[in-house]
Amino acid sequence: MLTRIVMLGLSLGLIAAAQAVELTDEQRAAIEARIAPVGEVCLQGESCGGVPAAMGAMGGTGAVAVIDGEGTYNTACLACHASGAAGAPIVGDVGSWAPRIAKGIDELYNSGINGLAGTGMMAKGGRADLSDEAVIAAVDFMVENSQ
Repeated sequence: MLTRIVMLGLSLGLIAAAQAVELTDEQRAAIEARIAPVGEVCLQGESCGGVPAAMGAMGGTGAVAVIDGEGTYNTACLACHASGAAGAPIVGDVGSWAPRIAKGIDELYNSGINGLAGTGMMAKGGRADLSDEAVIAAVDFMVENSQ
């Protein structure tokens, strides 16, 4: 009796498995869409998905061509400079920015580009893909909004 039950269960399982393999083209397309990659790697010199050759417009430097200070701040600096994480001065907090600004803008640029030893400030905020110009624009944005 137990053997018959097990055999019946196996038979039903095989039937269900066989039916699961018989998908319509529409079902297969839906599955493929769900498991499609969310991105792709595009190396220098390649044309990917209709986008011009990667980094070609950036002179082959590999740096993201973002020169909008607020945009760079929002994508690279906001996490720490809006919350004060790791001791970062909060944008708009005049008191915490004043002594830094007093050291001179070149010192702030240097800290943004190269990081600041002994603090949580990593070079380019941990975004090695940013150009020096993008970091400088972000520093200018933060300083302008913190005086």
